[in-house]
Amino acid sequence: MPKFPIVDSKKLIKVLQSLNFTLDHSTGSHFIFYNSATKKRAVVPCHNKDIPKGTAVNILQEAGISKEDFKKLWQR
Repeated sequence: MPKFPIVDSKKLIKVLQSLNFTLDHSTGSHFIFYNSATKKRAVVPCHNKDIPKGTAVNILQEAGISKEDFKKLWQR
């Protein structure tokens, strides 16, 4: 099984937006996205570096996205 990809905040935001997450608000350097259909939130830190793998996995879990689904969307 391939390793989880290294993700930056811009790519993670594009994947969330493709899954109908919209920007709800921002607090400091964190963007809070919300999906009204699933009632899920995702808090994405927007720094100028890659997001640690554990943090990215936790963001996906709180958004209700599996790692496999993310890998498929990330490769687009």
